[in-house]
Amino acid sequence: MDDPEPKRARVLALVQRYHPGASSLLELGCGTGTMLEGLGGIGPLTGIDRSPEMLAIARSKVPAARLIEDDITTFELGEHFDVVICVFDTLNHVTSFNGWKSLFERAHGHLAPGGLFIFDVNTPGKLRGLGAYGPWFEEVAGVTVVQSVDPPVNGVSRWNVWIVEPTANGEHLGVHEPIGELAVELEQIEASLATAFELLEAHDESGAAPSPDSERVHYAWRRRSDG
Repeated sequence: MDDPEPKRARVLALVQRYHPGASSLLELGCGTGTMLEGLGGIGPLTGIDRSPEMLAIARSKVPAARLIEDDITTFELGEHFDVVICVFDTLNHVTSFNGWKSLFERAHGHLAPGGLFIFDVNTPGKLRGLGAYGPWFEEVAGVTVVQSVDPPVNGVSRWNVWIVEPTANGEHLGVHEPIGELAVELEQIEASLATAFELLEAHDESGAAPSPDSERVHYAWRRRSDG
């Protein structure tokens, strides 16, 4: 499972570097509130997610945050924020590039001029590579999580997640959830943002400049004042 602490630290460092006076933050795809839980120092927090079950958990983790059930590609709040984030490769789970562009427009429309848009993506290379491997296993809170990735079809990979837990009679109960992920070439992402945003940083997990071998890329963009 992804460790949220490096992601929180990255967001906080980017805000301190590029917008130290930021006083509001919106997270797109906030899930169970894992990121918001460590970002309270920025100011009032807002999170959007379409899962009521995840939002219920988030409310217990981050009671001071405003949490909204909505679609991150179509929402409209009628207000502006200093920072908008979309992390944990949430963007990849939007399985059409038109959906990505809609999310970019929503982020732009909800940022104050000069505000920051921070997000990360899994790359096509990562998903192709995962598709070449067999399933892998992880023990989490007494259950076994089995994951595998099907090779991409038209850019969309199917991430298979099985949750296997023991039952009282000694048998095992398994639940399978298929999750689609779209990976987009970095040049296409950057071209779609260049008119309305200024690119501040792009780096891989190690902090190096992205390359064809990068697995995940972290972006920081600034909303253009005239955009």
